Amino acid sequence: MPIFDATTQARRRSGPRGSFDLWLLVALVGLASVGVVMVTSSSIAVADSQHLGAFYFLKRHLLFLGLGLLAAGMAMRTELKLLEKFAFPLLALAFLMLLAVFVPHFGMRINGARRWLNLLVTTFQPVEAVKLILVVYVASYLVRHRENVETKFLGLFKPLLVAGMIVLLLLAQPDFGSATLVIAVTIAMVWLGGARPIFLFLMGLPLMPLLYVAATGESYRMKRLTSFMDPWKDPFNDGFQLTQSLMAIGRGEWDGVGLGSSVLKLSYLPEAHTDFIFAVIGEELGLAGVVLVIGLFALAVGRGLHVGLKGVNVNQPFAGYVAFGVSLMLAMQAVVSVGVNLGALPTKGLTLPLISYGGSSMVLTCAMAGVLLRATFEINRALDARQMATRMPAAVAAADANVAAKPREAVAA
Repeated sequence: MPIFDATTQARRRSGPRGSFDLWLLVALVGLASVGVVMVTSSSIAVADSQHLGAFYFLKRHLLFLGLGLLAAGMAMRTELKLLEKFAFPLLALAFLMLLAVFVPHFGMRINGARRWLNLLVTTFQPVEAVKLILVVYVASYLVRHRENVETKFLGLFKPLLVAGMIVLLLLAQPDFGSATLVIAVTIAMVWLGGARPIFLFLMGLPLMPLLYVAATGESYRMKRLTSFMDPWKDPFNDGFQLTQSLMAIGRGEWDGVGLGSSVLKLSYLPEAHTDFIFAVIGEELGLAGVVLVIGLFALAVGRGLHVGLKGVNVNQPFAGYVAFGVSLMLAMQAVVSVGVNLGALPTKGLTLPLISYGGSSMVLTCAMAGVLLRATFEINRALDARQMATRMPAAVAAADANVAAKPREAVAA
């Protein structure tokens, strides 16, 4: 008699098993590792100029990265159905946080913008949490109203209205970069949810004048738009950031000037450890480093979209749409950050996800990555359940055959 028959195997394999996407995990860990190295290299001069100690920003970056890993671990152990259940309360919390920045003494004004909350021991930027909450809400809406989204014009109204209200609050701070990111990700998610392109075009048509007014209504935004088109026209004033970034990337050539050997980060390139860290990567690591970073982002986003598509196909729509949304959020923010550094887009205050120095940005990006990994786990678990269902009849038939053969063996004995 065999030691492990079909009945024993079926008993031991009692339920479907999930697994995290390995390539996605490798890409995310790789980006975070590059971030630690480049924040160390790019922030030493900034910290010394402010008399904070050479490794001040590195220590804080590691602290926030540790908190981010903790948040990611919690997200990876949280069932997505819990997020789906509390999508509305989370959305209400998002609006409260965006409104709280305008409360005196609680909201903080830095460089003319009210984007931060004063938590006494640190500051917090609500928009980083709002990005994840918006993805969760839109994903839950697409699950609940999928037929209306696919067939009716008004089926698109509610998620775009919510995104529009968030955009108005962001523009009031002002934060034009995050506002553009929010509306772009919402439209992309609704389109992936089955909305007809003509409906999206008609719904977005009235917003075009509003976006134009928002982009040109402030003088500093107009300066950014005009200076990015020809930064060398005024390289010491409006075009200063972009010209320094372009010179840094140009110095890197093929293999870079060497890690830690950047010249432009020495008080020439503004925000070298945050918004313009990609320029430092280009200078110190050259084209090889640029290709590495872009390749890691492409791998992470590609795996996220691929797994999201599988989720929709295996009847895990919420996990699939969440994977779509988080992947698109990471992709579009990375594209904007890289585009700004290369002079392809106007200057925006968006960090490079998982690489740039940041507090709430790093913690919430790690949490977003944890949610994405959780989505891959649940989708792979659903795939395993489907495979088990196809194998189960054969296993049951084999077990029945063994049971039927036992009396005959006893009689023969």
